[in-house]
Amino acid sequence: FMGTFIISGKCTAKVLHTGMNTEFGKIAGMISTAEKELPLQAKVNKIAKYMAIIAIIVSILTGFVMIARNLPFSYVLFVEVLIVVIALSVSAFPEGFPVVLIATLASGAYNMAKKNAIVNRMSIIETLGETTVICADKTGTITKGEMTVKKIFADNKFFDVSGAGFEIAGEFFHNKKKADLNEEYVLNLLLKTATLCNDSRIKRKDAKEYYVFGNPTEIALSIAAAKAGIIKENLKSTRIEELLFSSERKLMSVLCEERLEKYIYVKGAPEILLKKCKFIQRGNKIINIEDDEKEKILEVNKKLTSDSFRTLALAYKKVTSVNKNNFEEQLVFLGLMALEDPPREEVKNSITMCKAAGIKVKIVTGDNKETAMAIAKQVGLAGEIIDGDELDKLTDDELSKRVNKIVIFARVRPEHKLRIIKALKQNKEIVTMTGDGVNDAPALKEAHIGVAMGKNGTAVSREAADLILKDDNFATIVSAISEGRTIFSNIRKFITYQLSCNYAELLIIFLGVLLWLPLPLLALQILFMNLVTDDLPAITLGFNPSSRDVMKIKPRKKSDLMNKQLFILLAIAGTIMAFGTLGVFYYTLNVLNQDIVTARTAALITLIFFEIANAFNFRSFRYPVYKLPLFANKYLVYASILSILATILIIYTPLNIIFETTPISLIYWLFALAISLIVVLVFDGLKIMAKKRGGLLPNNE
Repeated sequence: FMGTFIISGKCTAKVLHTGMNTEFGKIAGMISTAEKELPLQAKVNKIAKYMAIIAIIVSILTGFVMIARNLPFSYVLFVEVLIVVIALSVSAFPEGFPVVLIATLASGAYNMAKKNAIVNRMSIIETLGETTVICADKTGTITKGEMTVKKIFADNKFFDVSGAGFEIAGEFFHNKKKADLNEEYVLNLLLKTATLCNDSRIKRKDAKEYYVFGNPTEIALSIAAAKAGIIKENLKSTRIEELLFSSERKLMSVLCEERLEKYIYVKGAPEILLKKCKFIQRGNKIINIEDDEKEKILEVNKKLTSDSFRTLALAYKKVTSVNKNNFEEQLVFLGLMALEDPPREEVKNSITMCKAAGIKVKIVTGDNKETAMAIAKQVGLAGEIIDGDELDKLTDDELSKRVNKIVIFARVRPEHKLRIIKALKQNKEIVTMTGDGVNDAPALKEAHIGVAMGKNGTAVSREAADLILKDDNFATIVSAISEGRTIFSNIRKFITYQLSCNYAELLIIFLGVLLWLPLPLLALQILFMNLVTDDLPAITLGFNPSSRDVMKIKPRKKSDLMNKQLFILLAIAGTIMAFGTLGVFYYTLNVLNQDIVTARTAALITLIFFEIANAFNFRSFRYPVYKLPLFANKYLVYASILSILATILIIYTPLNIIFETTPISLIYWLFALAISLIVVLVFDGLKIMAKKRGGLLPNNE
């Protein structure tokens, strides 16, 4: 279960299972059977399907209209109609859409990586922005994960321990006076127990610091013992047998042989361990422990945990014969060790941001209620609390009714996480869940966004997760959600922009045919616009910077990429561009009496200017173009210049033969530029009028 590797030494090993029959294998099988729903993929496919249907229907209808008006049917007519149908199909479907989408998601993944969030699956970036609930581990995610023993309760006395982190420098104090360790028999025995019932290792680095290996809690116990000069390697003790710690038992026991005598040393959750103690150590004597004494110890434990300490109880017993069935019975209680793991400084501000964004934060921890409540209070969380035992008594329906009110889940086991996620999902919440252990993998797979720890997580949890935190920091999750919201907004912007351009091209061809005009734009010209002057600005819209208030907006739940408001924007922009371009084409052809190639070239540059101007509209759904700096999105400026240069290239070089364009005078360019500004004026007017009711989009995007 621990995912360990044998890296050195000699032993005799018995292989019980391999591959999928191991515990790792069972979990791997569990998390690989069902693939996670990919909302973004479904939304993109939906848009593509509708665009394909529209393209086919409009193309066929236009073809029939042309044939009906040009009877009798002939081969020449068939070729002409086929060219128009192809032109319409090209204009209706955004060929560069997948490229733009992937570029935007890749940019988002890159930005997240710079902020210590590694994305396993790019499709979840959009889902991140929809998060309504974050279920976070306490230790290492909300807290620093640097455990230090600060207090010890032994022999009915409190000892304060100085020093922090993994430095050996530190001393023991009783009543603010330095303790004489030679006089403290119980304290020494407790520290010896903490060292022997421990799988961590420490190795001297210099006079003060040690290299450390193992679980942070166990390392802290070893460091505390080392401050008293008690180091495992120096003790003449041989481990013979052990009962491993598990989240169900909440105890760890070892059987050691010392000078031909056998001792069992135990550590674990105070409320569990005390039930198994029949005696208590007082000085160098062992006496019976009464119920009122146990109550007093539990009160001490409660006081420590309410001060945000994590506590462990320690006990031992001398044995003559070993029976695993009573390994942990009739123990001698030694005392409590209180460990401090302070919250990360940035977490409180991140939780405040979550509240403003309408995201609920829940602490899910294996620690007891008091410790969890103390940490929650320090980071600004308050609400109902429940522990694993209470959770077991609730049915799934009862849990789903209460889960939204519960803020702290204490003493939880990995299987509880799965129940919590399912209950939240039943309430239509979008859940982001953190985890680091092998047994957390199914929960990470079940959550909409599974977040694994990069520093202290297991390989299995990282494989199952959608997001990996390089720094194991809660604030990184909030930063990733902010990025996800920005990306979703940008995806909406470039989709609406691209479809408005495609709609304009479709309308130009369709109306041109209905009005008995020559084909305003050729298929190759439309393809050029789709791949160059549409896609370049669209890609840059995916790089729009985050708005300052992106985390002050209530979360959206599974909203579509396109909604009613966006369709209205799309139709307005597309119609303005289509009628403006057709107007220029008609005016050049019939009023100025220019040839068809000149008219098409004038129409082409007009539509290209329209599309560039329209791209500047979509930098923001709320702010008019004139209120945003020109270089608010510098990449859009560069893309616009590149689009114009590409257009000049196909008009004023021999490429004009291929694209069937012709060199035109400066007056046409100025006229096209002036006409294209209409779309900016209309959109700015709409944004100003809509300002009082919160913008053109819901959630003020």
